[in-house]
Amino acid sequence: MTVWDRPEPPARPVPLDRERIVAAAVALADEGGLEAVSLRKVAARLGAGPMRLYGYISTKEELLDLLVDEVHAEILPEEQPGDWREALRVLAHRTRQAALRHEWLADLLGGRPTLGPNGLAVTEATLAALDGLAGLDTVMRAAETFSAYINGAIRREITHARAERATGLSKRDWQRAHGPHVTRMLATGRFPALAKAVYDGTDVDAETSFATGLDWVLDSVAAKLTCPPT
Repeated sequence: MTVWDRPEPPARPVPLDRERIVAAAVALADEGGLEAVSLRKVAARLGAGPMRLYGYISTKEELLDLLVDEVHAEILPEEQPGDWREALRVLAHRTRQAALRHEWLADLLGGRPTLGPNGLAVTEATLAALDGLAGLDTVMRAAETFSAYINGAIRREITHARAERATGLSKRDWQRAHGPHVTRMLATGRFPALAKAVYDGTDVDAETSFATGLDWVLDSVAAKLTCPPT
């Protein structure tokens, strides 16, 4: 039985329900990352004893499942665009925006399937956008490719942001600090393709990089889809 199927216990002097518990856990995760989240810390935030929470949530894994599902509610658009590319583009950008608000989400994306109502709704929206455009197996592979790009791009962006905060160096500061080493290595002639990318490539911001990569993924998906005759 999943955490969503299990009934909640009756209220006691300190009122609790899963909604309040999850809201407190999200606040803790936003403040200090997933390492700041535990049933004990959530209970303390709510002014309740830790054992009280076990009537609502059995394990930390269940709590993390609820956290992910809570943020998935922020991903779903109010209206689903009719065009499949626009529908997937909206889901991708809303996922990125949610992860930037809740950086800990990047650590959980792409893990176990999300079985909560909001996670299932996001999966439904993804598959519904592609439904009928090709055979089921092609649609499934397209959805997997789309999700893999989003998860990977978001993790990369957030990992870079965390590194900047941890070191206190901006991207430009880091480049200045490591520039002499990189210059010496490239001067050896052992890395000609990398040297070309470093000296001749265009540096773009994270949002532009995400949008460009997303368009390329959608172009690749489009090439595999066969639209039914109208």
